[in-house]
Formats: sequence, C-alpha cells, structure tokens
Amino acid sequence: MRGVIRYAGRTLPRRALGAGAAVGLLIAGTSRLLEDAFSPWLALNALRAAALSFALGLAFLLDDPARHTTATVPTRRPVRQALRLALVAPFAALWWTAAVLLVPSELRPPVGAVTLEAGAACALALAGAAVAIRRSDEPEPGVSAAAGLLTVAVLAMLLQPWDLFVTVDDPRWADAHQQWGVVLTAALAGCAMWTREPARPQGRGPYRFAAPPRGRDQPRRRRG
Repeated sequence: MRGVIRYAGRTLPRRALGAGAAVGLLIAGTSRLLEDAFSPWLALNALRAAALSFALGLAFLLDDPARHTTATVPTRRPVRQALRLALVAPFAALWWTAAVLLVPSELRPPVGAVTLEAGAACALALAGAAVAIRRSDEPEPGVSAAAGLLTVAVLAMLLQPWDLFVTVDDPRWADAHQQWGVVLTAALAGCAMWTREPARPQGRGPYRFAAPPRGRDQPRRRRG
C-alpha cells in the first residue's frame, strides 16, 4: 500500500491543479483589488467562476499515464482513485478558504451556500473523469472531462434549466440550493458507481492481445 500511495503522490496532475487554483484565486482576488467597483452580485459570480476554474483542474485528477500497467496491481481502481482524492482534499480545502477570504466581508455571499455550489462543481468534474476512464482505454482523459464540464456549465448558465444561478436576494435562493444539493448527491453517486472496475474490458487496450486465428492448414489438436 505504501508503494501505491507514493505512486499516487508522484503522478498527481500538479500543473493542471496548480493552474486551476491560481486562476481561481486571481478571479476571486479581483473583488478585493476592485472593491469599489464590485457589487455583491459580482462577488458571488467571481466565487462561482473561481470554483469552476478549480473544478476544471480537478477534472485531470484521475489521469494516469501508466494506467495499463497499474491495472494489474492488486490494489483495485476505487482505492487508487480514493487515494488521489485524499491527497488533494486538504489542498482543495485550503484553496477554497483562501478564495472565500479574498472576497471582502461586506461583499461575501453566504459561505455555506456557495461552498455547496463549489462542491457540486468539483463532484461533477470527478464524475466526468470517472466516466471517461470507465468507458474508454484513454490513460489521460482529463481534457475530455474538463471540456464536458465547461460545456455543461455554460449551457446551465445560459439555459437556466433549474434556476441554479440565482442571486442572494432572490426569493428562490433557498430552493436553488436544495437543487444544488441534489446535483451534488447525484454526482457523488455517479463517482461511486463509475469508479468500479468493469466486469468485462471495454474496447481493446494496447496491452490486450487477441489469439491468432486458426488457419485452414493448421492441424487440429486431437482429443484424447
């Protein structure tokens, strides 16, 4: 198990996570740099954009360049992916705390509600990465998962199917965050379901070989 933990730590996508975290902090920090020009509505959307930026980096968390090699180790896939998440969770908590504190207190939205939104975005990113890994042999599906999350986020903001992105003074604020809770629960359930290893291999990976076809001239083995 120690070897698996060390390997998980070495193969974390530090560049993607660092880029997402840095961009998110820059977005949240604009509310303090431009405090006089900011409103509570802008501060709320700045935190939402910061959470989306971090979630896009988190979509690369399950990338494993040596996936077809580590698939043969005794440690199962859910455990390996849970180790990666456990290594990143403290960093994510510290990052979100810093992002929230960057917003001035007089502009800061309710922390619990906006944290629920951020958690749902991160859970959707992980669920997308888990689906990409389960449905394909691609060792690094982070780009596809991030593109899918960004597409879903843009469509949700434009179409507003469930009135998720409402303002603090909107009477639908409480109802919207009940829906955010449903999104978070569904995303976590999807992560738990899609991280399981498939009963049968999906597709033909580079380390799966088919038996050579039997030619007509090849003699058949006699049965004893």
